[in-house]
Amino acid sequence: MRRGVADNTRSVNPPPPSVPTSATNTTKKQTVTTTPTTTNNNTNNKNNHSKKLLSPPVPGSEEEEETDISSSSSEGEDISWISWFCGLRGNELLCEVDEDYIQDDFNLCGLQGQVPRYDHALDIILDNDPLSPLPADMDGEQNNETESAAELLYGLIHARYILTHKGLNAMHEKYKRVEFGRCARVSCSGQPCLPVGTSDIPRGGSVKIYCPKCEDIYFPRCKHQSNMDGAYIGTTFPHLFLMTYPSAKPAKPVQTYVPRIFGFKVHKGVK
Repeated sequence: MRRGVADNTRSVNPPPPSVPTSATNTTKKQTVTTTPTTTNNNTNNKNNHSKKLLSPPVPGSEEEEETDISSSSSEGEDISWISWFCGLRGNELLCEVDEDYIQDDFNLCGLQGQVPRYDHALDIILDNDPLSPLPADMDGEQNNETESAAELLYGLIHARYILTHKGLNAMHEKYKRVEFGRCARVSCSGQPCLPVGTSDIPRGGSVKIYCPKCEDIYFPRCKHQSNMDGAYIGTTFPHLFLMTYPSAKPAKPVQTYVPRIFGFKVHKGVK
């Protein structure tokens, strides 16, 4: 009897509700169809973005103007004439003169008679607009003369500036970095040198290299430096420099070269 009752209860219970097959199929179809569309849109956006990056800007468009502005700004700001001139090859012996020193007329006393086109040359050095405009019919040769006058004026100002406290300090920094070169003499053991001029008069001689250890002068190793006027440095600078910085003056070399023939010293009287 119990088994019969149990069997009846099992048969009486209704079956669980079943989900219609059509609904499941439609949901599956919707999920399947929606996913590839999103991926295709993402890939298309990436491809379009890469095409914009790779394709050059259209001439005259806003993109071209933006690239021109960015490229011009990345090139850097304009440098002054003094920095440009001191950065030229062969002018490594010069330091940058302070513009405040140049603007003081007292420091330029007596130079107006030594430099042609003095006013225009001074305007070039200070990057000023000339008070008196240049002649309209000025040719290239006259323009080169004005540039040469600016170089001469700056060199003569430089010779005075390096005798001041700021100028000596600027040259001392270059001396510590051995920017003036080393002595070629073997016994000097690579002693750092200083520039010197053999004359204070313009075009009186080219610049030389002075060794504080052997106290002799030599030609610069760089041929471009050999073309520099010695008046741009002057005859006083290296000696005043060593008096201002006594620690920079080295001891004289102990060893001197002795000529020998087959191991015997050559007498000084032998010519």
